Amino acid sequence: MRLFNILALLPLLALVTASPLCAQVTFGASGAEGEPFRRQEWRVPSPDAGIAAHALLFRPAGAGPFRLAVIAHASTQNTLRRAQMPQPEYRVLAAFLVSRGFAVLVPERLGHGATGGRYVEDQGGCDEADYLHSGRATAEEISLALDHLRKQDFIRKDAAIVIGHSAGGWGALAFANADPKAISAIIAFAPGRGGHANDEPSRICAPDALLAAATEFGKAARIPVTWFVASNDSYFAPAFSKSLADAFRSAGGKVDFRALPAVGTEGHWMIETEAGVKAAGIELERTLNQPKPMATKKP
Repeated sequence: MRLFNILALLPLLALVTASPLCAQVTFGASGAEGEPFRRQEWRVPSPDAGIAAHALLFRPAGAGPFRLAVIAHASTQNTLRRAQMPQPEYRVLAAFLVSRGFAVLVPERLGHGATGGRYVEDQGGCDEADYLHSGRATAEEISLALDHLRKQDFIRKDAAIVIGHSAGGWGALAFANADPKAISAIIAFAPGRGGHANDEPSRICAPDALLAAATEFGKAARIPVTWFVASNDSYFAPAFSKSLADAFRSAGGKVDFRALPAVGTEGHWMIETEAGVKAAGIELERTLNQPKPMATKKP
């Protein structure tokens, strides 16, 4: 009898615990501006229409309109680590960009931290990793967040840049097929997936599949990529990173590959440090200031 009562209650429990289908999802600012750099919490669209992705926005003083920089964060295949991931900030890099007139958005993708939801960029198992799927899924999330910010009055509609780190950089490579009139450059810090396979340094899941996927991304690429890797990166060493960049380039992508000196104890995280941003500073400046596409004049 007790078992019957429990079974009878299951449908009711499902209704109570399920996300409300009619819940209102709102996007935009969700907190007051603070210091430093007008730091503000935002919510931006995600591939799940019922989930607004958490994000941070940093802005220069004034009303704009500002050029936009979107920073795509690193990831992990480990479910628990993703769930515990704090909101990414990349504060040193954000400060570098804000001081040069950029508004900087750092969105948190589905399956991570407070945003939660399904991990849509899952690459699958190690030996049979699907790097095309994971990269394109990350690129879609970058696109949704970027498109939402470009609708804001304080954001310019042109000359945005996308900066990606590790898995976020891999998604940025997949995003290189975007409209070059809207996106002026992509900057990738140690882009890739499958590094530290089984938590072992210098071991990569299915490296041939990663190379093949880089080739596919290169075929569709329309935006130039500046590619950074530190000499002490144990996830994607410079030699392997160069082979990825060469595969991307040989298929038609435009790449400026830069191997940098060792940064800290693990170069893979250089983008998060003052020393790392400083090491890349000259090339970052060059990329930010490269000529933008000319607007087409009406006859």
